[in-house]
Amino acid sequence: MSTEPATARHGHDDHAHAHEGAHGTMKSYVTGFVLSVILTAIPFWLVMGDVLATPRATAMAVMVFGAIQIVVHMVYFLHMNTKAEGGWTMLALIFTVVFVVITLSGSLWVMYHLNTNMMPMTPHDMRNMP
Repeated sequence: MSTEPATARHGHDDHAHAHEGAHGTMKSYVTGFVLSVILTAIPFWLVMGDVLATPRATAMAVMVFGAIQIVVHMVYFLHMNTKAEGGWTMLALIFTVVFVVITLSGSLWVMYHLNTNMMPMTPHDMRNMP
């Protein structure tokens, strides 16, 4: 019977198989939480306080804060970075973002042009339609 510790007998540490950086620290979770609260409170204040001049500017500001909050959640809670799983997680995220941007912008472009190119109709024309 050997008096060596189990980790020395097997030649490795039991915790060595854990993925480095796979789990966050308490400090990173608290940082993520505080940033999320701030990134929620600011748009709430912008809307409820009617701070910006136009509703369009308010909507754009809320969307920008929302996009920043998505990044905060991905970094601090989902632990997505270039080192996670050899970079494949980040590559999949980039592909998804590109795909969503192409789909949304293409859909908006088609809908805008369909609306622009529609034949104008008066209410009188609408009543005479079959």
